[in-house]
Amino acid sequence: MTQPDFTAFDKARTGLWTSLQKHLQTIYAAETDFRAATRFTDTFPFPNSAATPQQLLDYQHQRAVLRDLFMDETTQLDTLVKAIRTKDYPEADKKLLMLMLLGYLDLADTVFSLLDTHRPSQQEPDEELDEARGRFERVRNFVRLNIRGIAGLLKGM
Repeated sequence: MTQPDFTAFDKARTGLWTSLQKHLQTIYAAETDFRAATRFTDTFPFPNSAATPQQLLDYQHQRAVLRDLFMDETTQLDTLVKAIRTKDYPEADKKLLMLMLLGYLDLADTVFSLLDTHRPSQQEPDEELDEARGRFERVRNFVRLNIRGIAGLLKGM
């Protein structure tokens, strides 16, 4: 029995799918650890007095892990989207890859949004995180635009 002849696009699609699954596993593991570090309260944002010093330390550690993961993922997604746009695939194939990314972005956002919701009531500003949030949204909006396509936008006008 012979193996099917995969095109470069088929390899890219399969590779992207596999990569996204691995990234989601990492994100979900970070979510589990982060939620475990917030078990001391059901109220968000929470006052620092709601936790023991050790619980706050654990929380800050898990928050830092999730924050760093968010920033790394955002940088990688930005690079990946640019790489897809420059590939010599037909537009329909690029849209399929972008659609896969959009699904991933939406799933990842449900976890990364915990950084905004599951936080202390008094928290220091984090300009790096704010910048990463903006970049994440720009990447997601760019992906949506590329899925819809310029022709689709012109029809709506």
